[in-house]
Amino acid sequence: MTAHPLPCNPSELRTLFLFEKLSSDQLEQLCRAGRVEAVDPGPVYAEGDPATCFYVLLEGTVVTSRRVGDDDVEITRTSQRGVYAGAFQAYLGDRVPQLYTNSMRVTVPSRFFVLAADEFSRIVHDWFPMAVHLLEGLFFGNQAFQQRVSQRERLLALGSLSAGLTHELNNPAAAALRATSALRERVAGMRHKLKILAGGPYRQADLDALVGIQERAAERVAKAEELSPLEASDQEDAVADWLDDHGISGGWDLAPVFVQAGLDEEWLDQVAAAVDSELLESALRWLNYTVETELLMTEIEDSTTRISGLVNAARQYSQLDRAPYQVVDIHELLASTLQMLAGKIGDGVKVVKEFDQTLPRIPAYPGELNQVWTNLIDNAVSAMDGSGTLTVRTWREHGRLAVEFRDNGPGVPEEIRERIFEPFFTTKPVGQGTGLGLDISWRIVVNKHHGDLQVESQPGDTRFRVLLPLTAAESDAEEATAV
Repeated sequence: MTAHPLPCNPSELRTLFLFEKLSSDQLEQLCRAGRVEAVDPGPVYAEGDPATCFYVLLEGTVVTSRRVGDDDVEITRTSQRGVYAGAFQAYLGDRVPQLYTNSMRVTVPSRFFVLAADEFSRIVHDWFPMAVHLLEGLFFGNQAFQQRVSQRERLLALGSLSAGLTHELNNPAAAALRATSALRERVAGMRHKLKILAGGPYRQADLDALVGIQERAAERVAKAEELSPLEASDQEDAVADWLDDHGISGGWDLAPVFVQAGLDEEWLDQVAAAVDSELLESALRWLNYTVETELLMTEIEDSTTRISGLVNAARQYSQLDRAPYQVVDIHELLASTLQMLAGKIGDGVKVVKEFDQTLPRIPAYPGELNQVWTNLIDNAVSAMDGSGTLTVRTWREHGRLAVEFRDNGPGVPEEIRERIFEPFFTTKPVGQGTGLGLDISWRIVVNKHHGDLQVESQPGDTRFRVLLPLTAAESDAEEATAV
């Protein structure tokens, strides 16, 4: 910034709405404490720099902007005399970071009344002590209120996730319990049948052949293809007929197990050819126990794997064992969130994942990004009322990583589209939404990650798009290094 000092005129200060109620003595003090500067077109100060000065526009045009990812987004452009910017929170002292919260530049030669931050703080405290207390109470009270409400929003989301996770864990746990109980019965039956086989007048060659068939049957269980209900029914009829033709009683009880394991008439012919006819029924029943045991063990393995996957997803989602700021794979975060929300999404919503697997890992606060994903997915599912398609897509866009959540619900009406990121604004019925989900998501994406959160909507096609920088801001990089 190129600035030229100029004389300060108390009478000119009185013409500004900010100072019009001050006494002549106070205006004289302002002129002694501050200065007037003529500024050439260009930057005045930059967002994130130490806030050293309080600026009041005397004439000219100012433009303020905020950093969003790699871009400077214009916030205001004005030529109104008396508008102020800069270190206007200096009166709060060291209780808040004294940094410029935006960038300011002038587009034409301009003049400012400039007051050093410490002088501004001293004057405000000396002249308006009651106002300072009121402003402090308003600032810190609102800050505390926002934190409490944000915590409440997170607790509501956690309660919903906990209910969904409990439901998701209960299903495989119950399945494993049922399979374990059935397995105990089948093993007991197999021991009994083995005792009969071992005590019978069977040749060693027959028993050896039977054991070989048992091993091959167990191998086929693991490779069995899943049949449609109609295919399974037809195959069960064919196997049951084969068993009846060979004099095996109760073939309808044996057939479903053999079919589920992928064992057909051809395999049964091999068994019949390998053992004597008087041994066939005992052999088939023993093999049926073997096959059913393998199927039950597979069911138990699938159930416990599902439980383990849910626990890992919960740990990934919560990030309890991770540093708050780290380099992450966005797809892992999205996958864990989708898995955690599977119960809430329901069977009526089809989830389509279009992930660009070439995207790099990026520096981020993963726990907070998971909260963003949760809010956006929850809104999409609510909008579709439990039926529709949710598409989650990732790609690279202009040097940033893009994550898009698309639903085919009724859309966001144009008249409220500009308000959806406002705190406490919600379209959900009373008691079903706090109106803070999108506000919190905005602050996480824009303020904390220096990214952007956009929305496009029309009936049948609503898209919330999160844009995140591929590299860390300097302050975040220092935090990551410290961690």
